Order: sequence, then structure tokens, then C-alpha cells
Amino acid sequence: MLTPIIILFLVFMIVPILAGLVMSMYDYNPLRAENPFIGLDNFIKLFHDPIFMKSLKNTLVFVFVTGTVNICICLVLAQLICSLRWSKLRSAFRVIFFMPCVAPLIASATVWRGLYSTNYGLINVFLENVLHIPGINWLGSPTFIMPAVIIFTLWADIGYNIIILSAGMDGIPKEFYEAADIDRAGRVKKFFNITLPLLGRTLSFVIAMTFISHFQMFAQFQALAFRGGPNQSGNVLTYYIYKTAFVSKDMGYASAIALALFLLIMIFTVIQQRLNKVDWGY
Repeated sequence: MLTPIIILFLVFMIVPILAGLVMSMYDYNPLRAENPFIGLDNFIKLFHDPIFMKSLKNTLVFVFVTGTVNICICLVLAQLICSLRWSKLRSAFRVIFFMPCVAPLIASATVWRGLYSTNYGLINVFLENVLHIPGINWLGSPTFIMPAVIIFTLWADIGYNIIILSAGMDGIPKEFYEAADIDRAGRVKKFFNITLPLLGRTLSFVIAMTFISHFQMFAQFQALAFRGGPNQSGNVLTYYIYKTAFVSKDMGYASAIALALFLLIMIFTVIQQRLNKVDWGY
């Protein structure tokens, strides 16, 4: 019974990874008749490529800032939702926060590109007319393009984690909170001494999936950071892989970048699993 699943896993997971490893050792261009074997030259080239180093730095900044802020916001919002007494009101808020996750990411990013417009975007109109702050060149400034992408990503992505975390909070036995009430513990103490420790398994899953998905995000950079943004300040590894493979047609080097990203995700996942090892029951 496991045979079909194993075959699908081999065909769509293992074989592409091995094919990418083999391709990374060639100067491969699909439009050429001959593609010479160059060994590890593509991997050596990574360390001397300033755009790769810039993309790597941007990727790490984006992933760790967005992932950390995402989880903190989701924990607070999930706790607030679970503290509501009416179940229909809790469901309504979950639906509201989850709605951006339903929309295609590229479509949402295109709408936000209009919101970020320097002259007519609603965000700058609000800053100028309500807060009396000069408008910001969100997508044309090396300083603000990454914060702009991070803000959009948080808006589009927090709904999924809110659903999972609030479900985990609902699964914590109420007896713990009743005992805390007897000891006159406040909401803050309940959260840090009961909710957060007993949410360990759910939180470990959320952290792993959030950071892994953020390493692989591409659509918002394609829509908001056009061609990598000014001075490559909005370029990340996923967009650099796409640009190298399908614009420059250098698929051998793109495969080397993709394997570097694969190793980066694998190292983070192993470290995260070691640090967040949870072994307990209610």
C-alpha cells in the first residue's frame, strides 16, 4: 500500500534533487547543443558572486525578521481570539484573518503594489493627509523595499498560523487554567507559565513550517521587487534562481544556487528540531 506514495516521492522529490545536483556540475544551457562538464566550478563561483552574497543576506534578513514577527503577532492574536467568550465571534475573527491566505499571493502582491505607489498609493495618501508625514518611495528605495515586502508578507501569511495556534490553545485542558485562577494568577502569568509551555508541540511545528515557507517565497518579490529592486536590495535566492535559470538560461549555475538554498533550509530545520525538541503529554 505504501508503494504508490514511495514512487511519487522518488519521482517528484528525490529524482529532481539528484538531477539538480548533476546539472550543477555542468555549464548547462538548454539552448546549446553542447554543455561541458565543469565539476565544482559553479559552487566555487558562488563565493565570488556579489549578487549571490547580497541575495543570501537579503534572504536571511527577510526570513528571520518576518518569521519572528509573524510568530509573535500570531501568538498574541490567537490568545486574544481564544479569550473571547462567544464561539461564533471567535470563528468570525478566524475567518477574517484567514481570508488573505485564500487569495493567490501574486494577485494580492499586485494589489499591494498599487497601495505602495509613491504618488497615488493609499498608504502614502494616509501618511501625507492624516499623519502629515512625507510620502515614502516604498518600492524604489533600497532602504524601504524590504520593509515593504515584509509588511505585505505578514498581512498575507499570519492567518494560517493563527488558525493552528488557536486550535492548539483550545486543546489545552481547562483544568490548568482553573488551578491558576485558584492561585490568582493573572493573564500574563497564565500565558507564559501554562499556555506557552503546553503549546510546545504546536509551536515547534509552526516555527518550522513558517521559516521553511519563507525561505521559499518568490511571488511577492517578483511583483514588488521588480528585477531585484534598486541595488539588488530586494533580491533573494528564490528570485535569483529564477532569473539565472529562465532569463540568463544558465541552468547549471541556477542549480548550484538552488542546492545552496536546499542546504540552508536543511541546516536550519535540523537546528530548529534540536532546539525545540518536545517530549511530554498533558
